[in-house]
Amino acid sequence: MTNDFHAFPPIQARFPYIWHGGDYNPDQWLKHPGTIDEDFRLFKQAGINMLSLGIFSWASLEPEEGRFEFGWMDDIFERAEKNGIGIILATPSGGKPNWLAQRYPEVRRMVRHDDWPGVPPVREEQFRRHNHCYTSPVYREKVACIDRALAERYGKHPALSMWHISNEFGGQCHCPLCYAAFRNWLKARYGTLDALNEAWWTGFWSHRFQAWDQVQTIDPSVEGMVLDWRRFVSHQTVDFCAMEADVLHKHAPGIPVTTNLMGFNPWHDQFQMAKVVDVISWDCYPQYHDRPGSEETQGFALAHCLNRSLKDKPFILMESSPGPINWAPINRLLRPGQHRAKSLQAIAHGSDSVLYFQMRKGRGGSEKFHGAVIDHCGAETSKTRMFREVEALSKDLTTLQPVVGAYTPARVALVWDWENSWALRASSGPLDIAKDVVRTIRKHFDALRRHGVCIDIIHPERDLSRYQVVVLPSLYLLQDGFAEKCKQFVENGGTLVGTYLTGIVNQYGLTFSHGWPGDGLRRLFGVWDEEIDYLYPEERNEIRFQFESGSALTGCCEVRNVCSRIHAEDATVVATYEHDFYAGEPAITCRKAGKGNAWYIAAECQDDGLAALYAKLLDGANVPRLVASELPSYIDVTERIAADGTAYLFLINPTKMETKIDLGIDEWRDAFTKEAGPQTIQLGAWASRVLFRRPAVK
Repeated sequence: MTNDFHAFPPIQARFPYIWHGGDYNPDQWLKHPGTIDEDFRLFKQAGINMLSLGIFSWASLEPEEGRFEFGWMDDIFERAEKNGIGIILATPSGGKPNWLAQRYPEVRRMVRHDDWPGVPPVREEQFRRHNHCYTSPVYREKVACIDRALAERYGKHPALSMWHISNEFGGQCHCPLCYAAFRNWLKARYGTLDALNEAWWTGFWSHRFQAWDQVQTIDPSVEGMVLDWRRFVSHQTVDFCAMEADVLHKHAPGIPVTTNLMGFNPWHDQFQMAKVVDVISWDCYPQYHDRPGSEETQGFALAHCLNRSLKDKPFILMESSPGPINWAPINRLLRPGQHRAKSLQAIAHGSDSVLYFQMRKGRGGSEKFHGAVIDHCGAETSKTRMFREVEALSKDLTTLQPVVGAYTPARVALVWDWENSWALRASSGPLDIAKDVVRTIRKHFDALRRHGVCIDIIHPERDLSRYQVVVLPSLYLLQDGFAEKCKQFVENGGTLVGTYLTGIVNQYGLTFSHGWPGDGLRRLFGVWDEEIDYLYPEERNEIRFQFESGSALTGCCEVRNVCSRIHAEDATVVATYEHDFYAGEPAITCRKAGKGNAWYIAAECQDDGLAALYAKLLDGANVPRLVASELPSYIDVTERIAADGTAYLFLINPTKMETKIDLGIDEWRDAFTKEAGPQTIQLGAWASRVLFRRPAVK
């Protein structure tokens, strides 16, 4: 196990604090005298130090092709510099102007209806946003032109902190340009049609291709084609972002670039996107409210961990809301304390910012009721509850400035691969709920973090040597060489956990021969996964643990949805099934290999049983816990360590249920009051606490 943790410098040396502010659209208010003056007065009062500008301003910046109007943006830059506010300047490619869509129809995407896959794609009209073709040479040319103009004008401005490329990349296009590019992509990947036909197994239903131009649509029955199409769509998306980044780096060197991601967005591989940007940022809109369940808590904590892990360093929370959103079925008000809790949760998991959509509510459009720092009431905004909570949070963020650049000491990792999720989704046969890999990884994430451990979400390419425990939740598709990496990890002392639906297909989506899990994992885990039983929604089975009576892990655990029938070929049986024709057969096994252990979980264990199993695994792997208590599923506890070694412990309760947490040690102090904290913390409804402790003096 390596110890390569280290803190990071601020994203921008000129702005070395936690960024607080967000999406500002002054071009919508140019005909309303005094509004922008009022905005900057309120920004100062609220402690705003960063604005993201120009995200959907193309029509204001270039109202006609080749005619630019920068005066209004010049004014905002000068105001920002005067007030000590930084600018995150966006490229406007997420929303093209009407003149561009009308003059160059090819830039508009062509879409097809999944319900009628045989019907030819149709060209979209100009509406909404993100409705452009990433392949179109014309669109790329026009985007590069506006990007170059922005970079040349503002690239050296002292208020510029970072570039924001486009907005929330996603979607696909089925136009002739994209299909031609797809065929070229396939030629580069496979070289020959024989190789493509073998990889796609096109002998099935007589789908064999005799010429490249026969690849003219996406056939859902050819699962290898679907998988490669998703790879291609991801490639085009990342390549488009890289094109914009190249323009900005060339004409405004030294300014970092980012693009705002969206959690587990299915449209592109964000590990690949991370390679073409300098900073990771993402948009996060928790809807915790006062519901008692833990789904929202664990889901957003998981997504924060993913974004921190993409580049293995702090990220930027680019969008959140200081109040209710407007696009959910029920848009509830945030209860007092929830804005602080969700904001500090982002900081806890690695964000160096709390930024909002939006700074001022618009008077029209589809987001006029979306939460904002400045309300429709204008000058009266400072009296609103939402504004006062933003103002109070600003003071907390100032206190937490030493956290900027702090690292997260994760010794546990969950493996996530977008290609794996695409392959499993494309596969016909597995139960739909079992194909939801995000749901599966959430279950394991939640079970692990109930024990107070920091967790990374890593790609199969990542070096495993930093970690003590690595989990492969339904890693259906194995990348070449990953099984060997797992073997070395275990033999060097690591604890590896595999689950049902792991190691079923290779990188082309073809099933492994010689038994599952394939590619050497069968030998590593010491099991043969013979067949998989999928249960009806109302069905239940149980597994019984085989540990001695004195162990904390005894009795039965309920299982649902998936029950693999496995044979323990060279592994110790840890639990067996209780019911059905496979009662008494292995359900969980463990095999010692070298200095480590390889565990195999063949069934979907429910929450308490899975948490109990991970308690034993973590103890066996000597993984340190942040607190002494086992945590409820809805409580979020994590740690960041600053450059001087000071540890910051974040305890977040985004629900109305009160919880008592035993810290286990009494060295912590409250980060805001500096008072010594008790060994036991009472965390009330929607409460958040931040504690710190200095490193021991040697």
